[in-house]
Amino acid sequence: MKSLQINITGPVRTMLTKCLSMLVVSGLGLSGLWAQTAAPAPADGKQLGEVPKNDRQSARWVAELMQREHLLQMPIDDKISGRALDMFIKSLDPAKSYFLKSDIDSFQQWKSKLDDQFKEGDFSAGFEIFKRFLQRVEEGVNIALYWVDQPLDFTVDETLLTDSDAQDFAADEAELKDRWRKRIKYNLLVLKGDETLKDDPKDKLRRRYRSFANRMNQLDSSDVVEMFVTSVTTSFDPHTTYMSKDTFKSFMIQMTLELEGIGATLSADDEGYTVIKSIVPKGPADKQGQLKVEDKIVAVAQGEDGEFVDATGMKLDDVVKMIRGKPNTMVRLSVISGNESKEVRIQREKVNLDDQAAQGEVFERGRKGDGTAFKIGVINLPSFYSDMDSGNGSKGRSTTTDIDKILQDFRGQSVDAVVLDLRRNGGGSLREAINCTGLFIDYGPVVQVKDPQGQVQQHNDERRGLSWDKPLVVLTSKFSASASEILAGAVQDYGRGLVVGDTTTHGKGTVQSLLDLNQLVFRGQEAPQYFGALKITMQQFYRPSGDSTQKRGVLSDIILPSVTDKMDVSETDLDYPVEFDRVSASAFKPMGMVNAEMVADLAGKSRERIEKSEDFARDLRNIARYVDFKNAKSVELNEEKFRKQREEYDAEKEDEKQLESAVSKSDGIEMTPYLEEVLEITQDYARALGKG
Repeated sequence: MKSLQINITGPVRTMLTKCLSMLVVSGLGLSGLWAQTAAPAPADGKQLGEVPKNDRQSARWVAELMQREHLLQMPIDDKISGRALDMFIKSLDPAKSYFLKSDIDSFQQWKSKLDDQFKEGDFSAGFEIFKRFLQRVEEGVNIALYWVDQPLDFTVDETLLTDSDAQDFAADEAELKDRWRKRIKYNLLVLKGDETLKDDPKDKLRRRYRSFANRMNQLDSSDVVEMFVTSVTTSFDPHTTYMSKDTFKSFMIQMTLELEGIGATLSADDEGYTVIKSIVPKGPADKQGQLKVEDKIVAVAQGEDGEFVDATGMKLDDVVKMIRGKPNTMVRLSVISGNESKEVRIQREKVNLDDQAAQGEVFERGRKGDGTAFKIGVINLPSFYSDMDSGNGSKGRSTTTDIDKILQDFRGQSVDAVVLDLRRNGGGSLREAINCTGLFIDYGPVVQVKDPQGQVQQHNDERRGLSWDKPLVVLTSKFSASASEILAGAVQDYGRGLVVGDTTTHGKGTVQSLLDLNQLVFRGQEAPQYFGALKITMQQFYRPSGDSTQKRGVLSDIILPSVTDKMDVSETDLDYPVEFDRVSASAFKPMGMVNAEMVADLAGKSRERIEKSEDFARDLRNIARYVDFKNAKSVELNEEKFRKQREEYDAEKEDEKQLESAVSKSDGIEMTPYLEEVLEITQDYARALGKG
């Protein structure tokens, strides 16, 4: 099978680049699967339970592709069937707010049958589950509205369990009703603390839950099929997903529009909230600074004084349309951030890709043996980009060319060492990761890639020579994923430089390909959008040493305290990730610029500085507080205790800027106590190499 493959960016920036529009697959020969040369006209039936013919056909093709082309080469069998059932239920009711335990028990009749139904394009079980869900949503919303109208006691000591994994579905209606009572109390406490809220909190809750029920009832057969098929594909691995024809069509249209707006990726949660899933580095939201990942958008207003429109319960596409707009116009968002409600004003703009490019700055710290200032060049690299459109018809920019220019400038300034900051780098172009690594090594293997047949291909830096031969420190976090892990892993394997940061990186070591089912059917002809698309995991990365980056990531040589190290945001926190494994090591020549004794000495010096640092003492207290909040898994419903808990949480949010990674600004790279310690480590490292 021949296909164009991409390394889908990791967890921080899931927004895909424009080059995806060219990613179609051709030349498949799947056992006569593609015997027909024309697709049937799309069926009009979209009422719930009336599945269009093309959705049934797409499912059968997806089933064939999953078994033939997925990296794991797994059959769709009873094991996948059981997983898919759990994933479908979880996609509908992740917080266990609507279904009863008796519902879940009754669904087990399909535990070993979904695989056979799926391969036949039969979604009867999925629709039965979804119809039960709609019934429970109506009942749940009625219970919520009942409690909104009741006098609630906010002086009693009780808590709301916020960790859905720590509880089962409600055993009966009485237990479910009591859970809703607590949830309504919590929501009212949050809204009471919203100083910007003009409406009565109870009126706002009534609208919220009615809106959510309305949004669920707006879903049609294709929406349910899409959720069901994705429940099957994500039972193989978390990055393999299905898009229905309507979603795929909208996706392709939006490819040309996604860089106009606030620069954030959105998703919808089970309560009808639109949630910030990622923020584009150097985009409008990132520059404004108030919007955070996992913030919930509850209302949207246009301009300086436009009226807020309640977004809770609204379809995600409709929320996106309200937020997106022409450059240089204002959008106002009412958001819930943790326990805090606030208004965020963002000036829309066309995201300048140049702002997402590598940025370098030189800092002077200390003195060398000859008395001259020690110069450290810091490079912030948000992604591995390629052929960015320069707007004048010439060949665009790339990570490698930009980094090479920065290094050339550093050499001109007699810089002594370089820090390459990948803490917010979610990945990007595989080729650029290889080429960029080649700037720091002479030549040789950078990454190995294994396909579904188990064949391993080695990708080398072919260019002889280095652009930078002085000390190198690579700065990483749990948000460093995919292509950034390739560079960090190669630097570590070659002994080329230090890896400093969180305990390990994200751990995404797989490659996805986008398969356009329309192109598969029409084989190069003009293809109407009758069918959807499949983003499927087809390859796995391995370091030159043979270790995969999957699940394990790249372990830091020196670990620094960071709140990101305590977040559940890595590959291991997802459902059914591909397992870590190894292949044979490549033949490469280590550079010998790092050894275990040196690392131990540098780590010891760093610990001594951190123990004496007031900044890190504060950071460590805040990290401990964050861990306490995360481990508590519940929230106080006594109003006095709730307010005290929220004050502590807000205090933590005030200090959070001290814990965040350094970021590039329009006027340079922001210096923080964290980055200052990295510069101290870099000086120690250079001196250990006899370069300082």
